[in-house]
Amino acid sequence: MSVACCIPLVECVSCLACVRWVWKKFLYTAGQESENWGAATPEEFEPIPRLCRYILSVYEDDLRNPMWAPPEGYGMNPDWVLLKKEYTDTQGKVSPYMIYLDHENSDIVLAIRGLDMGKESDILMLLDNKLGQTTYDGGYVHNGLLKAAQYVLEEECGVLRGLVEKFSGYSLTFAGHSLGAGVVTLLTLLAVNNREKLGGIERKRMFCYCSCEVYIVELGC
Repeated sequence: MSVACCIPLVECVSCLACVRWVWKKFLYTAGQESENWGAATPEEFEPIPRLCRYILSVYEDDLRNPMWAPPEGYGMNPDWVLLKKEYTDTQGKVSPYMIYLDHENSDIVLAIRGLDMGKESDILMLLDNKLGQTTYDGGYVHNGLLKAAQYVLEEECGVLRGLVEKFSGYSLTFAGHSLGAGVVTLLTLLAVNNREKLGGIERKRMFCYCSCEVYIVELGC
């Protein structure tokens, strides 16, 4: 009798614990991950609007005749776009991206656009992951986005190495939006750990900027 009476109590406690877990998940926001970070200085924030415009420009079919430019324009010189690759060029292994040689700011920029809901390859890339499936550099990472980052590094390391060696005073920046932000986060990790493929560039010259990124690395929180 006493054992039977305990069963409903155990069930209630278990249900309450599950409800509490689900409720905390609904209330959790990405902002909580950075709530204890220090505020950015004006110098640290300065490149962000410029790089966001560069990322948005990847969505354009023709940068000389843009369709979705912001009111102030992209602030780019189309002649400085060294390459741009579309879905047909990458065979759907990664979203479209470009390499832009920003002479005004002494910066070599590789920018990747975000998710296209109409592209099956983007959806498959996002779904190519299971809990605990892939590890990198001591943590768990998104399998599909890691493969996309590896593809970009292998495809463009020669171009980037040539630019780094030719423009030795320039920084190397990886920037992306949404799905592309996830890819460039992992691409930056790969690049930092394989700097010999990029002409031995100093780590202090490498940067990564992400806009509305998907969750792709374990932060240990």
